[in-house]
Formats: sequence, structure tokens, C-alpha cells
Amino acid sequence: MIEERQPLRAHKISLSNRSLGVITGVKDVVSFDLNEIILDTDQGLLMIKGKNLHVKKLLVEKGEVEITGKIDSFLYSNIEEPGKKEGLLGRLLK
Repeated sequence: MIEERQPLRAHKISLSNRSLGVITGVKDVVSFDLNEIILDTDQGLLMIKGKNLHVKKLLVEKGEVEITGKIDSFLYSNIEEPGKKEGLLGRLLK
């Protein structure tokens, strides 16, 4: 069975005063609590850490999430691109 891939949406993070964030290119909200929000984005998993975090708005059809709270950090997971070959150094260190 051939799986169709959806085109990548523009992924953008807009942050105002470390308290209001708007993220586009979001596929899913994986999990959230007051200290951490994990989003599945077109660019990989995105972990947002802070205090009193809330998902204020979720527009699934647009792939947009609005968050509030004191935002301390954004961290992306490493994702491998399909078809990308591993480099020599990566093969040697296995």
C-alpha cells in the first residue's frame, strides 16, 4: 500500500515576553502539563518547558497552537530525513 505524504506546512514559533507563544506547523499535541508541553511538528518533536503552561488555543486544521505561561525553553528531537545516508563518522562510532 502506498502512503501519501502531506506537504510540509510552514513551521514558525512566535514568542512574546516569554509568556505567549504561537507555533505553526503542528501535527499533534502529544502531551502537556503545567511544566512541559510536547508537540509533534513538521520538523520533529518539540518540547516546551516552563511554569504554569497552558494550551490556550488549538487549531488542528491550521496546525496552529497558542500557549501561555512562563516559557523557559524549546527543544527539538533529532529526526532523520528519509533516504539520508549516514556519514562515515556515524558508521565508525556504532
